Amino acid sequence: MDSSGAERIPSEGAGVVTGSLVVIGNFDGVHRGHQALFADAVTEAERRGLRPMALTFAPHPALALGRTPPAMLTTSPRKTELIQRHSPALQVAVERFDEAFSKLTPEDFARTVLAQRLRAAVVVVGDNFRFGHRRAGDLRELARLGERFGFEANSHALVGDEGGTWSSTRIREEIAKGALDEAARMLSRPHMVTGRVVQGDRRGRTIGFPTCNLAEVMEALPPFGVYATLVDRVSADGHAAVLAGGVANLGRRPTVKDPAAPPTLEVHLFDHDEDLYGCQLRVHLIARLRPEKRFSGLDELRAQIAADATAARQVLEAWTPDPAAGGAWR
Repeated sequence: MDSSGAERIPSEGAGVVTGSLVVIGNFDGVHRGHQALFADAVTEAERRGLRPMALTFAPHPALALGRTPPAMLTTSPRKTELIQRHSPALQVAVERFDEAFSKLTPEDFARTVLAQRLRAAVVVVGDNFRFGHRRAGDLRELARLGERFGFEANSHALVGDEGGTWSSTRIREEIAKGALDEAARMLSRPHMVTGRVVQGDRRGRTIGFPTCNLAEVMEALPPFGVYATLVDRVSADGHAAVLAGGVANLGRRPTVKDPAAPPTLEVHLFDHDEDLYGCQLRVHLIARLRPEKRFSGLDELRAQIAADATAARQVLEAWTPDPAAGGAWR
């Protein structure tokens, strides 16, 4: 692992098994479309006697190209975790996408990454796949280079529903408008954000509702408001375990702070009062309870938080940890 959290692709001589079927993509969100691709890749690799692999990139390629990347659905470690949860046979290779990598020609990429490092016999990409410096290569070019370097290039049909193709862009749009149920349907799980617990103003404790204030949240955020949540704690080695259910406020807390202040995400955990400063938490956004609003004072705010907590507990009653998540909620 490097400082970005990306796992380097094994180089030549590192014991790479000859003969891989490689699917390539950003795979942000590891949504139902990606899951269908991975399942087909594993089946086809088994049929051909090849090792199934997923090649993805970190950080987002837009950063190396000087552009603003879209809000992410999953961090790189979470992406790898989800890919391997859905398709345990699939080996995940994460290539660091930096300036030097962005300048590889299509030929360099096909030769050094696909043919030499991954020993690709079959490469599967989307119909709109572009690669190499200035996105010069496309599926036709990949097929031409495959003939030269000894691999077959195929495209995978996009899948979706009556609303369109399942895509990371479509899911981000649903999250941005607060349609968490629709986002969860396409993801096959609730959308989740991660953050580190930092010192807040401790006002929640004085009114009977202590909160964990989260910093360094990188994932896409829904509209300001109050949410029913399920929370995992993530250990230093990346293992997540169930912590508690809770109710979260995302916004500027207009009752107690300047409305122009930067937005914050704070979570009140049910039946849990452990000191969590410095801990990494995963917050699964289960349902939006109401928009953020300003109250006349702390008494009215306290009463509303109590009502929100009751509503959140009712929403979360039916939820249990996912056996596939290794002790985490999801």
